[in-house]
Amino acid sequence: MPSNRVHLCVDMQRMFVEATPWHIETMAATLPGIEALVERDPESTVFTRFIPPPPESVRGAWVDYYAAWPQMAGDRVPAELLELTPTLQRYAPRARTLDKPVLSPWWSGELHQHLRAREVDTLIITGGETDVCVLATVMGAIDLGYHILLPTDGLCSSAESCHSAMLSIYGSRFGSHLATTTIRDVLEDWR
Repeated sequence: MPSNRVHLCVDMQRMFVEATPWHIETMAATLPGIEALVERDPESTVFTRFIPPPPESVRGAWVDYYAAWPQMAGDRVPAELLELTPTLQRYAPRARTLDKPVLSPWWSGELHQHLRAREVDTLIITGGETDVCVLATVMGAIDLGYHILLPTDGLCSSAESCHSAMLSIYGSRFGSHLATTTIRDVLEDWR
């Protein structure tokens, strides 16, 4: 893979693949393809992890959000569920992991600084959810001027209708910023 590309893998964590209130049924099906991308070059992968903050630190609309999911707030989530899925966790020592308390990985500026230091201009974005954290990741990347490759078979959501709608929007509304593709095509181009 050219040095100006990074695979940004969004929130592929145990709390979404296992039996929790935030379970994403389709996540397990995306794992083999995502793992193939990571395996190709772990050092060119950044994993994000959504880490719910302690309830006393949330403000505004986040208070209402965690009121709907009290068992998923802060220290109520067992630490092992915050980890990447086991098939991806083994790459974490070589791949970078960035924790975030909100939907967007851009909130602190750390990710953008890391990518700019590596002169990255293109992101391959995979993970979940297509219509939530992936959406926040894509929109921030667009705002920051990154080119985006979006392998649609590397995305998942707990709401199939929203997943399908977002794939349509990504493909029709953001053509100058991103290209929808497949994991196979990304891997073939990687040669």
